[in-house]
Amino acid sequence: MQDFATYPSLRGRTVMMTGGASGIGAEIVSGFAAQGARVGFLDLDAEGAQAMSEAHEGVTHEVCDLRDIDALKAGLAALRARIGPADVLVNNAARDDRHDWREVTADYWDDRMNTNLRHMFFAIQSVAPDMAAKGGGSIINMGSNSWWEAGGGFPAYATAKAAVHGLTRTMARDLGRDRIRVNTVVPGWIMTERQKELWATPEALQAQAARQCLPDLIDPVYVARMVLFLASDDAAMCSANNYMVEAGSI
Repeated sequence: MQDFATYPSLRGRTVMMTGGASGIGAEIVSGFAAQGARVGFLDLDAEGAQAMSEAHEGVTHEVCDLRDIDALKAGLAALRARIGPADVLVNNAARDDRHDWREVTADYWDDRMNTNLRHMFFAIQSVAPDMAAKGGGSIINMGSNSWWEAGGGFPAYATAKAAVHGLTRTMARDLGRDRIRVNTVVPGWIMTERQKELWATPEALQAQAARQCLPDLIDPVYVARMVLFLASDDAAMCSANNYMVEAGSI
């Protein structure tokens, strides 16, 4: 078991998240809980979300389809009533489903934007007034290096993730005067169970190793540790930027 940093400023903080039942999100939930934060997250996976809430002290959730903005707002309001106004927002939820550009319909494109991008803005809109009233906060949007390295096979996903960086930059400017920091964490190919089950073939892993500067596969815990740092007061002067966790992938 590796020893990682403890951030005293996170103890007692209220963290709101989208997507916390599995994968990177579950690791982030666990990380904040270990720091002594109060965590509330939204997820469509009722069974997985319940398991996460039962496994960690100070963690609660609401089942929610984030494509439904009214449901998103209601879910965040329910979490607020339970654990208090947010100090931290982590916009984590996304799905990197593969798709052939020749087969994409207008409805599918819109659904991918709703799944991977739109809810991020409305989650920010929902929690930022509370952060401003408290004198500041930290918003962390999850990006992807898929478009940085010109990855193919999912044009709608890559487009949505590229747009996350624009959202981060503009909201950092709009919210900065209220001491609300907005940053993007940029994961590389993270070895979640979903990735291992669907796409981590020996050939794909060999190709990934050739792209990375570091030879090791990336565990979700390292993404979580970057999120914890950006949420903490140690990152008080960090805003409007990208923080890569991709082993030097090119």
